[in-house]
Amino acid sequence: MISRFFGKKSAPTEGEKPASSTAADKKQPKRQAAGKGYSSKKPANKAQSGDTAKKNRRRNQSRRGKPKPQHAGWSIDQFKVPEQEGKTRFHDLDLDDRLMHAIHDISFEYCSPIQAGVLPHTLQGHDAIGKAQTGTGKTAAFLITIINDLLNNPVDEERYAGEPRALVIAPTRELVAQIAEDAKQLVKYTDLKVATLIGGMDYQKQLNQLNNALVDIVVATPGRLLDFQSRRDLYLDMVEVMVIDEADRMLDMGFIPQVRRIVRSTPRKENRQTLLFSATFTQDVINLSEQWTYEPVSIEIEPENVATETVEQKIYIVSTEEKYQLLKNIIKLPEASSVIVFANRRDQTRKLYEHLRKAGVKCGILSGEIPQNKRSATLKRFKDNELKVLVATDVAGRGIHVDGVSHVVNFTLPEDPEDYVHRIGRTGRAGASGVSISFACEDDAFLLAPLEDMLGQKLPCEQPPEELLK
Repeated sequence: MISRFFGKKSAPTEGEKPASSTAADKKQPKRQAAGKGYSSKKPANKAQSGDTAKKNRRRNQSRRGKPKPQHAGWSIDQFKVPEQEGKTRFHDLDLDDRLMHAIHDISFEYCSPIQAGVLPHTLQGHDAIGKAQTGTGKTAAFLITIINDLLNNPVDEERYAGEPRALVIAPTRELVAQIAEDAKQLVKYTDLKVATLIGGMDYQKQLNQLNNALVDIVVATPGRLLDFQSRRDLYLDMVEVMVIDEADRMLDMGFIPQVRRIVRSTPRKENRQTLLFSATFTQDVINLSEQWTYEPVSIEIEPENVATETVEQKIYIVSTEEKYQLLKNIIKLPEASSVIVFANRRDQTRKLYEHLRKAGVKCGILSGEIPQNKRSATLKRFKDNELKVLVATDVAGRGIHVDGVSHVVNFTLPEDPEDYVHRIGRTGRAGASGVSISFACEDDAFLLAPLEDMLGQKLPCEQPPEELLK
């Protein structure tokens, strides 16, 4: 569904600074030395953020349709995708050749529904609100928007350290790391630089990203971003495009006060492009959208279209005592080549991890109690097939984007039905098929009804095969 979501702009609302207040007014000289070829200090006559961003937005409109620079050594003729009725090709979007080369390398041919819905609008500079689960291609949608806009509108004037042109905020470290990895794949034929700012990792190393080169795109968790702002190592008054990903999860995790502070340090909403994505459009999310976006287009992809097409879903009715044996036997199945096991709490994931490791299973754990550097190393080993099983909580699991996951096992049913869709979306990705197996016991079988209501369908419940309980 595509619609105009809100009417004309009214007076500034909470979360938006008045026109006369800008981050540039308060900016002080940076402490760290800048890299070669640019300054680390703000000149006295630099334009204020709102005016500059407004010029950027007008410049974006004026440059649409101008000839794009040739990408040396590669031609769009090398990327042939036939037209198909009802499908949108990336060729149809008039993207920069350097970006198209990267899209060709990762074998994108046709837009997913969320991409086909949102890109024709966001590529023209419009704000957008997208209702979509993970696994729908929304990350590529907002990254393509950002990258194409920055390539089409290079900055001619002098730039300064710690002033990104685009900002992406996401709720979890894993999700931030995945978004940044995807961004780096898409900018590899350009001069654009991507920086990742997440807690639990060395601050100085992350600061070096900002000081050693001009960073164009910053991907960050809210808390870490505020750390950099409070130390005056990062300024957001030159942001042209801002993305808020998984807004509903931001609400659930209590990050909205932090996000409000971040939004207030960017240009006014009329002078920046804002993209907001959420798995649900609750009233709270709608209220935030009204505050942070300007006349957005709304795109909705219903969750049932995501959850059921490529994933075979099974519900096994078991006792609590049978769960461990059943899990071990599922992992031993020949077709279970790569398995993610979800549990609701950290202590449950820890017990599962230790139990499987003692049983000789090559497994890793992702939960909030694990240091970020170890979580990143574990996820890499899982992607490289060094680990067969990954045990995760929902918060940590939001950032798991790994192709080739054959099975997802819900050791405990999620208390929030939306988490079910996120969990099983870890398998059946990129058109591949996958299997989701959920254990329902006397402790959590009552959670099936709201889950079925959310999906709009009955889930088949069955006793597990006898051989899986031995």
